[in-house]
Amino acid sequence: MSTPGSAPAADGVLATWRQAPRPVKAVIAGILVNRFGGFLQIFLVLYLTQRGFSTVQAGTALGALGAGAVLGTLGGGWLAAQVGCRLAVAASMSATALCTVAVLYVPGYPALLAMVAGVGAASQLYRPAAAEVVSRYTPAERQVLVFAMYRLATNLGTTAAPLLGAALVAISYPVLFWVEALAALSVVAIGLSLPHDRPAPAEPRAGAEPPAGAEPRASYRALLADRRYLLFLLAILGFAAVYNQYLATLPLTVRDAGLPTTVYSVCVAVNAAVVIALELVVTRWVRHWSGRVAAAAGILLVGAGLSAYALPLQFAGLVVATLVWSVGEVIGSPTLTAYPAGAGPVALRSRYLGASQSMFGLGAAIGPPLGVAVWAAAGDRFWLLCGLVAALSAVAAWRSMTDSRVRVPASNDAVELLEDSRQK
Repeated sequence: MSTPGSAPAADGVLATWRQAPRPVKAVIAGILVNRFGGFLQIFLVLYLTQRGFSTVQAGTALGALGAGAVLGTLGGGWLAAQVGCRLAVAASMSATALCTVAVLYVPGYPALLAMVAGVGAASQLYRPAAAEVVSRYTPAERQVLVFAMYRLATNLGTTAAPLLGAALVAISYPVLFWVEALAALSVVAIGLSLPHDRPAPAEPRAGAEPPAGAEPRASYRALLADRRYLLFLLAILGFAAVYNQYLATLPLTVRDAGLPTTVYSVCVAVNAAVVIALELVVTRWVRHWSGRVAAAAGILLVGAGLSAYALPLQFAGLVVATLVWSVGEVIGSPTLTAYPAGAGPVALRSRYLGASQSMFGLGAAIGPPLGVAVWAAAGDRFWLLCGLVAALSAVAAWRSMTDSRVRVPASNDAVELLEDSRQK
């Protein structure tokens, strides 16, 4: 976006990052730090069994963490609308630090279960606010590429966290938990560096008529009236449910094919390498597509790659199938991540973002256990069902995304901050 008389902005990856406003850089840096310190989900089961709890209790606690995360994302949309993005990020990370340390010291399983669920909820409260900051301060033509950077920070941190966590566990579990808490507290400082923002206007009293021309009330009830966006949420749910099968059902498929566990590890590494190395490059090209084309094509490629696992593949075939769905991920995911910020009225932006993120979290929570159950009954034909669900999700994304290109409205602050960055 340029103002009259100004030179057009360079659109390369490095130029986009250099010219990104400070709040956007702060949020992306905060996400990277937060994910680098995201050890709890990875090591929770091992920690609880080491502490003397049964494997069933440990698995239940992991489920509570996931359930809390889904609720936290929905609550994050509400929190950002109530107190603003700056305070929402700071409150989320403060609560995360407190709950994470408390897991070490709460007595008894019920209290521990509640605290783990609290970690899951608190650690996700920031996400709608963070995404709203990115969308608010980024000019429209750079939205998809900057959201790809947002995803890159998440993926880099998530990839590195197990390695750093393993080194900390070698010292002790308390060190692991305290380092995660300190990482969350560092994000509090980053959150407080964001510009002061005012929350959405309070809802009118029940029965009161809204002023003429007023924005829709900032509530999830208003979102539920948007049937087209509800169809988009179904697309996200289906996509998340099949995408996350690589974490649960793929290792079982590799094992039953008589292949060593290292083959599965290679597949996961291939996916991480493709996403980290290629997503920004591919997004620079894909962002000029129609948003619905990018989203549908990405979901269809993910479905095609997963469906190929139904074939009697050996090592090379499994790697090729993984490459196919990984390319689908880098094509479609940045657009699917950016689209909700502009799918509805500005007053509801945090709610739209929260609903989308929580729907992906719900798919990630219910998809793997449901997939394992279906795979146990149907065998490798299950992967064909994944392809079908992906195809239906692609159709839902196509029908629900009407804009010719993803264009997320940015505030005037985005233009002003971009101009400031060019002058410095």
